[in-house]
Amino acid sequence: MILLTRKAEFSASHYYWNEAWSAEENARAFGKCANRNGHGHNYTLEVTVAGEVDPVTGFVVDLKQLKDVMEKEVVAAYDHRHLNLEVPEFKAANPTTENIAVAIWRRLEGKIPGARLHRVRVYEMPDLFADYFGG
Repeated sequence: MILLTRKAEFSASHYYWNEAWSAEENARAFGKCANRNGHGHNYTLEVTVAGEVDPVTGFVVDLKQLKDVMEKEVVAAYDHRHLNLEVPEFKAANPTTENIAVAIWRRLEGKIPGARLHRVRVYEMPDLFADYFGG
């Protein structure tokens, strides 16, 4: 089995909020991230796929195809968006780095021809990251 990784970047804004809590509870739990106006981050996305090398093409997956799927399913949907307000999966879930990784996995799963999604890694620049291995 061979693992291949492709990287992409996007910028987005968000906030963290729990509707069941008071403003004070949200501020205590989420600090500055509880500002309903939101704030932005630059994100780096790494998508790793697994598979066997095709003896005819020499590919596990054509990396251009992987890039195109990542662009269509993730970058076009997330880049320069307010995640809470514009991205459906975050209408009811806080767009934490962990939840973003899970949402990206769901967006990509089954859409990469010839390879199996192995890992999604999201970096919230400069140094936070979350890995998601499915499940």
